[in-house]
Amino acid sequence: MNVAIIGYGIEGQSAAEYWKRLGDRITICDQGEDIQVPGYADAHLGPGYLNNLDEFDVIVRSAGINPGIILADNPAVGDKITSVMNEFLRVCPTKNVIGITGTKGKGTTSTLIAEMLRETGKEVFLGGNIGLSPLDFLPHVTADSWVVLEMSSFQLYDLHYSPRIAVCLMVAPEHLNWHSDMDDYLDAKANLFKYQKPTDTAIYYADNLNSHRVASASSGAKLTYFAPPGAYVADNQIMIDNQVLSHVGELKLLGAHNWQNICAAVTAVWQVTQDVDAIRRVLSTFSGLEHRIEFVREFENVMYFDDSFGTAPQTAIVALEAFSQPKVIILGGSNKGIPFDALGEAVVKNNVSHVVTIGETAPLIEEVLTKAGFTAFTRGGNTMDAIVAKARELAKPGDVVLLSPACASFGMFPNYKVRGNEFKRVVQSLV
Repeated sequence: MNVAIIGYGIEGQSAAEYWKRLGDRITICDQGEDIQVPGYADAHLGPGYLNNLDEFDVIVRSAGINPGIILADNPAVGDKITSVMNEFLRVCPTKNVIGITGTKGKGTTSTLIAEMLRETGKEVFLGGNIGLSPLDFLPHVTADSWVVLEMSSFQLYDLHYSPRIAVCLMVAPEHLNWHSDMDDYLDAKANLFKYQKPTDTAIYYADNLNSHRVASASSGAKLTYFAPPGAYVADNQIMIDNQVLSHVGELKLLGAHNWQNICAAVTAVWQVTQDVDAIRRVLSTFSGLEHRIEFVREFENVMYFDDSFGTAPQTAIVALEAFSQPKVIILGGSNKGIPFDALGEAVVKNNVSHVVTIGETAPLIEEVLTKAGFTAFTRGGNTMDAIVAKARELAKPGDVVLLSPACASFGMFPNYKVRGNEFKRVVQSLV
């Protein structure tokens, strides 16, 4: 077949290799004019990269490419569009698939599920939005394997298959510069559940109406977590089926918000195995993922934490609530169209001594802070060295300096990982 790969990032590269192995003719379509295309592929690069797509038999959409952009100039190709996630679930040799979505916590929850299953001796593959295309490990998956997929709204937007176990975490406004509105965002999330069978399982966060709405698309058994019948917290203990799995003081993950992620993971794994000892071992050793409230260093009696993954106001609020100490928080970045009002109120309530504002959204955040009655904010610089220097200047012994920007990184850094790594580099170099 004649296959077009739209977007040549991680997913696009994986897709090109996959369809090449099938013997198809590959064309890379990307707006970047300097993309390095492999020798086996043709290329449509630059501003006209979406022209004449009707000449292809299959069009593989990378997750970040909204199908509407493709269809705007190619209205007749809708039935030709697929994605890495659709193809993987179409051909995957195992039915043992667990999919996780939500606004934040997906990576942590997915990794916890994978680690718990591995601890019980199962062969587990972890991929999706967490950074590994499932097509890369597809050749190694057997009928007895377990696959755990972190799935973003971009990946779910046109999904036509649902996993055996689907999990929806807390859902809050996000990516409203990509989705047409909140309903569009929720509808995309719901595709994780939409094609489930009555024998499948839908797990959702008990205290979130959006999560309930998303999971209600399922025809399977529906289970809440953070409230029975799934895992929940009672008397500072993680419990399920009246069994105590861990005291919260024994958990390695920092922050009460991670109790939700832990309960989601435990509830999913409980549908597979009730190996209490294996679950306990993971809960007592797993300390979290990079750039998620990650401890960097203590310097001059100030604790520095990297939460660069926090790209929405809700995640910054969660990070603020994770610390009782006075905080200097770094906020700002590129604008995703999400209001900051709740964040302004959280700054007032959570012992913040100073805010360092950065990026395109700095004026918007300052306006919201002022409206909330908080005026201890200072504009940061245009480099991470300058930003950290300002935070260091403002912090006092016993404080926490927290990079939790509540915004995407674009305009200052290529992505949240580069932003977080720059923060860690500068903090580690302080003398």
